[in-house]
Amino acid sequence: EIARRLGAIVMRHDPNRGYGAAQKTGYKKALEDGADVAVMVHADFQYDPTLIPQMVKPIADGKADVCFGSRMVRKSDAWRAGMPWWRFVANIALTLVEDAVFRLGLSEYHTGYRAYGCKVLESVPFEKNSDNYVFDTEMFAELSLGKFRCAEIAIPTRYLADSQSPSFAKSVEYGFMTLGVMGKFLLHKWGLKRYPQFEVNRAHV
Repeated sequence: EIARRLGAIVMRHDPNRGYGAAQKTGYKKALEDGADVAVMVHADFQYDPTLIPQMVKPIADGKADVCFGSRMVRKSDAWRAGMPWWRFVANIALTLVEDAVFRLGLSEYHTGYRAYGCKVLESVPFEKNSDNYVFDTEMFAELSLGKFRCAEIAIPTRYLADSQSPSFAKSVEYGFMTLGVMGKFLLHKWGLKRYPQFEVNRAHV
């Protein structure tokens, strides 16, 4: 209601269809409206939306195809800002594995702050991705296969009283699903098994 009063276009899934499904709907709307860049910001108050211009700039300047806001450029900052120790350790460990697999050169693969050039969204079959949290990992696989240019900016870590994050159990489940995506990615990359969601078409770039 507040967003509508402020003039925002509000799209709602009723009932809730999941995290990935929400992104699919948003990106499809951005493409339909002819946007140049689509920015995703988690709604848990951990990410500062005033940094959107900095997120968009590398794409607008033609220096990158996508840009990510990373809390882990300076890992000590994330720790001092209150990131739970188990999340801090898991973030670093999974990021090391993901970067070894996807080779995108990022300091964090678990950020809720992402900017995609819409030419990228036209090139990757994101609608075939999962409707849950592993959607983001599948996007990384597609970015890697498409050899898209990735940039990142340092963003502050904010864990406040009114912030919300997935529970420990959900985070463990997400970790295993992430490993599963990496396995599928390697099978696809090595030509051992084909996955339609990883068939990237760079014709739009």
